[in-house]
Amino acid sequence: MTSSHLGPPQALDTDLELDPQDWERRQLYFLMTGLVVPRPIAWVSTLGPDGVRNVAPHSYFNMVSANPPHLVFSTTGVKDTVRNIRATGEFVVNLVTSHVVEEMNFTATNFPPDEDEFTWAGLESAPSVRVGAPRVAAAKGHLECGLVDIVEVGDGNVVIGEVVHIHVASDVWRDGRVDPKLLSPVLRLAGTAYGELGEVYKLARPVWDDVRHTRPGEAIPRR
Repeated sequence: MTSSHLGPPQALDTDLELDPQDWERRQLYFLMTGLVVPRPIAWVSTLGPDGVRNVAPHSYFNMVSANPPHLVFSTTGVKDTVRNIRATGEFVVNLVTSHVVEEMNFTATNFPPDEDEFTWAGLESAPSVRVGAPRVAAAKGHLECGLVDIVEVGDGNVVIGEVVHIHVASDVWRDGRVDPKLLSPVLRLAGTAYGELGEVYKLARPVWDDVRHTRPGEAIPRR
């Protein structure tokens, strides 16, 4: 056996070593979502084949390509979001910022498929430019997407989309790009925990022409 503990201990007096198969599904979920942090949140809006508007948060989300832009998010099991995307081939990722965090959290409710989640959450919608799915009007950024593929991985459905239109609010733009402080994105942690940006700093990316004149380990600056 390679696991040091057969369940999550209250405290560790030695490092944890774990074969994922040795823990129950829920225990493993909290471990993984506690380690892979912080995560951005894809607030995905879709339109059902019957015209019902849906919007729900998904925190397994990131970019996979910049040119042309593609993104990916996944959801455990087959939820309304995935069913709608399969039916229409379209969706919008609305970026979650601190001023809409309560509305985002409310849309995580397990609404029946025939309920309009925009209405329940008191969210105003806005028409998209390239896709039929509505946008969350209050969001500071929208990524309109066409479906590329849905891949089943474990108990998840990984949705890959090509970004076909981008909208950015003017009040989060500074010096030629999105300012992370002005955007104020919400960060997903484990359980019911969320966070916001703390200190923001920059690190210059090293290049080999500079590094090759140093000894291994010597060129790394220490903060």
